[in-house]
Amino acid sequence: QVQLVESGGGLVQPGRSLRLSCAASGSILSFDMGWYRQAPGKQRELVAGITSSGTTNYADSVKGRFTISRDNAKNTVYLQMNSLTPEDTAVYFCNARRSQYQYWGQGTQVTVSS
Repeated sequence: QVQLVESGGGLVQPGRSLRLSCAASGSILSFDMGWYRQAPGKQRELVAGITSSGTTNYADSVKGRFTISRDNAKNTVYLQMNSLTPEDTAVYFCNARRSQYQYWGQGTQVTVSS
């Protein structure tokens, strides 16, 4: 079992940046990792993913603004979020997936508001 702990969320003004971190309790070397978000009244959606081999993918809404990365030595995944807009306001969740196993963090709130 892998426990995931997100951090780095908060209140930020439009146009500013935040970096989210997801620290895992064990090795993430063999896991595909992802960041999801869920806004009030909406379904949870994939924001960005990174495979165990480092291939990345992004939701169209964040392409060019968000960057996902991983540091396997630190068992940590990051989400660099730039040019934030109010539409990015949501709870952001970290996800780890390997074969039939899937783990979620508890989420971190990101609020973009002036």
